Amino acid sequence: METQQTASAKLFIGIDIHKRSWKVHCSTDLFAGKSFSMPPDALQLRTFVHKHFPDHEVSTAYEAGCCGYSAHCSFISFGWNSLVVNPADIHRKGKERFTKTDRIDAQLISRELKDGRLESIEVPDTHREALRSLFRRRNDLVKDFIRIKSYIKMQLLYFGIKVPEHFDNDHWSHDYRKWLDEMVFEYPIAKASLESRMRYFRFVDEDLRLVSCQLLAYCRKHFKKDYYLLKSIPGIGGIVACGILSELGDLRRFSSVKHLAGYVGLAPGVYQSAETYRVMGMTPRAHRLLRSYFIEASWQAIRTDPVMQAYYRKHYGKNVKSIIVKVARKLLSRTLAVIKTETPYQIGVIE
Repeated sequence: METQQTASAKLFIGIDIHKRSWKVHCSTDLFAGKSFSMPPDALQLRTFVHKHFPDHEVSTAYEAGCCGYSAHCSFISFGWNSLVVNPADIHRKGKERFTKTDRIDAQLISRELKDGRLESIEVPDTHREALRSLFRRRNDLVKDFIRIKSYIKMQLLYFGIKVPEHFDNDHWSHDYRKWLDEMVFEYPIAKASLESRMRYFRFVDEDLRLVSCQLLAYCRKHFKKDYYLLKSIPGIGGIVACGILSELGDLRRFSSVKHLAGYVGLAPGVYQSAETYRVMGMTPRAHRLLRSYFIEASWQAIRTDPVMQAYYRKHYGKNVKSIIVKVARKLLSRTLAVIKTETPYQIGVIE
């Protein structure tokens, strides 16, 4: 009697990716597998697979990290199934939780891939990756801007110099900067230190303005429809709208508010065991940058929108942080609705 192959052979490749090398573990539906190291080159891996596992249906997976998605794009171009997974989704059993090596990581990824327990994160296209890099560059500049201002304030405080009351605020006017430039110290080396910090302050300030203008101009031109839909929502300004477009992409891909809230991190954590039930606060798994933007936007929303003001006052008396998270969740729901219905928000409309 002749035997016929009823299903194609399958190869599962788990990869622990680093800058200088990859640790690879290959396993099939018939044997446990083999681990080896190789240079970080997708073409070399394809050559290895064609030599040792011809006619196999190939699936690969690796953890999202600093090496980006170039390997994923290469695997897709080879006709392979490829997943980029959140490291927290790699299940570890027993002592695996306390033992970590590159080889073990590759084996775990291969095992989870073979068992069908892995789900890929949303891999952005190259256009959104470029936009996201500019948005994150702006966020880095904001951190540098806040840091250098703190250093300048620290120096004034250290030398006992009191800032005039009309200058003592977060807005550094041209008059305040001129006052800093004209400051006189007993020794010139202290003045040299302040001058160095002021040069860096002006550099960061100018670069921040330039990057912000480039980001806004690009989103207004290439994402005009969604950009102005988002800007119609009270609390969401140009920069927050750019952040949503760059970090979340097309919001239409989210099936529900619950799905979007879980991704951003505005969903509550829950602990239940027998009769015990506790709400653990916001989940630690979150898009922290975007969550912080929605929290800040919520403070502005309750100042400008009567519906948000009424919602905030409804919960008045509770923990302020808990209330603003509720407002942020409502703002997130409004954001998704505006994009999906493609209808600009009207201030004062009861929801």
